[in-house]
Amino acid sequence: MGIVQECSKSETVSRFISHDEESLYIEVPFTVPAGTEQIKVKMEVIQVGAASSIIDLGVKDPKRIRGWSGGERTEFFIHQAKATPGYLHGELEAGEWAVILGAYKVATKGCTVNLTIEYSPEELRWLRGDLHTHSVHSDGTFTLREKANIAESEGLDFLGLTDHNASSQNEAYPRDVNTLFIPGMELTTNKGHLNLFGVHDPIRDFRVNTMEELHSRLKEARENGAYISLNHPYCRNTGWRWDWDFDYDWVEVWNGPWREENQDAVDWWQEQLVLGKRLVAVGGSDAHRPHLHVVHGMPTTWVYSKSLTSSDILKSIEKGHVVLSYLPQGPFINLTCGNSMVGDVCEEKNQNVEIKVEDIQFSDVVKVISNHGIEQEVMVEEGQNQVELSWSVGKRLFYRVEVWRYSPEVKMRQLAALSNPIYFLNE
Repeated sequence: MGIVQECSKSETVSRFISHDEESLYIEVPFTVPAGTEQIKVKMEVIQVGAASSIIDLGVKDPKRIRGWSGGERTEFFIHQAKATPGYLHGELEAGEWAVILGAYKVATKGCTVNLTIEYSPEELRWLRGDLHTHSVHSDGTFTLREKANIAESEGLDFLGLTDHNASSQNEAYPRDVNTLFIPGMELTTNKGHLNLFGVHDPIRDFRVNTMEELHSRLKEARENGAYISLNHPYCRNTGWRWDWDFDYDWVEVWNGPWREENQDAVDWWQEQLVLGKRLVAVGGSDAHRPHLHVVHGMPTTWVYSKSLTSSDILKSIEKGHVVLSYLPQGPFINLTCGNSMVGDVCEEKNQNVEIKVEDIQFSDVVKVISNHGIEQEVMVEEGQNQVELSWSVGKRLFYRVEVWRYSPEVKMRQLAALSNPIYFLNE
């Protein structure tokens, strides 16, 4: 997972540069296919004879120069959301681009430049991330580059930047790392917290003392394009104590290590689903500083997205294409019904609901839950590496799945994974 996809395609182009071309800017054209998420260019200069040639490197898209690194680099990447320093990230317009070779110094016998150009297309896949984290831009101790390094080491593709009542982190995060940073802010009031996602500066004033002011702040965030998540609503210290009639999209049912407050949030979420609400469940570590138990990616939010960009990830979360696990390594729940997946409304007739649970351990318990409550419980047997189940829809509003695992540390079972529901037009 991450930026470079397994189905990436590459081509190699060679260009001989003669001494007569010294000081010229030479364009080597290449075609970017539609739906490209990233391009990567590597340059190799083959010297002829003892004298050395110096070739600078840059690139242009169909409209403008897109980047230049001179003689300092022999490779670069441009992704929709990030890029090598000196290059502009953003949309990769389909059409004719060109690598720019600056023939700064060319030996008498010339030189040959080999260019390897790699294209990574957009493709639907599961991305792993942590939607709720903090940094030195509020009360955390991690720098943003430290967070990127931690995320990469843990196998996370993205991190939400949700510092308390701050937006400076959204201007400061590095664009040359493998980790995607999703801009955000944790609107932190004295009666509850909300994450505002997808906007670099969602609100001008964070202060909230009345419900009228809360509505006003959320209206402003919404008008600026933010998605809104209700955070840890049953936390003993910072739970939700405002009225519940307000504007939000998702609920953070799993905050940090599994504990009673999270179970209360899941129980409340289940009640909303039974009432017919289609409310997306998300999670986040709420990591602030190095800690034995509160770590990035615990829990992990898996999102089925066509690209590693904030816009596509947030759109996919809005669709409910989300699974939670207590670690980036899983367990992972694949819940489908015909062509429908978690978050979808399955309207196909005569289709079975199917689950495939992977990365499980002996004695894990897989629970199938509907608006009627727990309908199936399956304990993982020794040597079993996955659980597969299939059943008819019946007259149900939804089905969702949980995986529970015994923890020797606390001597009880704790939630190890949770899926969002698949919905049905029944009852």
